Amino acid sequence: MNYDVIVIGAGPAGLAGAVALGRARRSVLVIDAGEPRNATAAHMHNYLGREGDSPAALRADGRAEAAGYGVQFLDAAVTSAKPLAAGGFQVEAGGTHTARRLLVTSGLTDELPEVPGLAERWGETVLHCPYCHGYEVRDQRIAVLVTGPMATHQAQLFRQLSPHVTVLLHEGPEPSEADLRGLAARGIETVGGRVAEVSGRADVRLADGTELSFDAVVVGPRMIVAAGFLGDLGLETERMEIDGYLFATFVKADANGATAVPGVWAAGNVTDPRAQVIVSAGAGLTAGAMINADLVNEEVAAAVSAAGR
Repeated sequence: MNYDVIVIGAGPAGLAGAVALGRARRSVLVIDAGEPRNATAAHMHNYLGREGDSPAALRADGRAEAAGYGVQFLDAAVTSAKPLAAGGFQVEAGGTHTARRLLVTSGLTDELPEVPGLAERWGETVLHCPYCHGYEVRDQRIAVLVTGPMATHQAQLFRQLSPHVTVLLHEGPEPSEADLRGLAARGIETVGGRVAEVSGRADVRLADGTELSFDAVVVGPRMIVAAGFLGDLGLETERMEIDGYLFATFVKADANGATAVPGVWAAGNVTDPRAQVIVSAGAGLTAGAMINADLVNEEVAAAVSAAGR
């Protein structure tokens, strides 16, 4: 094997795992495609001690810390990853690389509703998480676009931050009578009609020509695992559904990050679509420590066998 561990993905989970493994004096290669989920976000929040820092700064600092412990980096996309008959794994990414263990931290892709103008404003004035971005739009005019059954819940969460919340029914499922009563009770207006376009800062044009002005538009993206190589490893993605609506896909792993495939761990958004940055980093640290413990157990068994005991 070229490495003890290959880490696929250099987000918070992957970098935290790499640091733990590097400090354990493991040989580690981190392979990253350079497409972070939060690339458009200027700031991150709820990360104790780094409140308001940029995601790019966290990634840069994480790389520097891991490199300080001997971790190597390769900027490339993984095209395939598979187990080897003799043990270990082979990863294709700008060449062939082998390792005794894998840590998959390749994250998610957010699939936005197909409304012109949303993607261009994603992470700026088009938002989805009240805990990630909500405080920054407090007391402003916020529109919540209904595309799934969680939209009214989103609206109530953002209502905690601003009295100026409007629900745009768009083409999503009709809110229940109970949901409508809850919205009305807290002064949240509902507006019917399909949203045709978002322009300006966060201005909305409906299909009938009605124009509405907001400071932010809240959407509910589908969160899809970003790892086409998983099938070759024998890993299947699970579906997270709410009322029959596909909310996210994810890779099933235990609390330590171990997957159903021996020798493969996973951490971060690839296993927990709702995990924020600090949670993903913690999961990566846990997985890195568990991988090292697994390697130690293997080495102890090999030493005992070699000693003839």
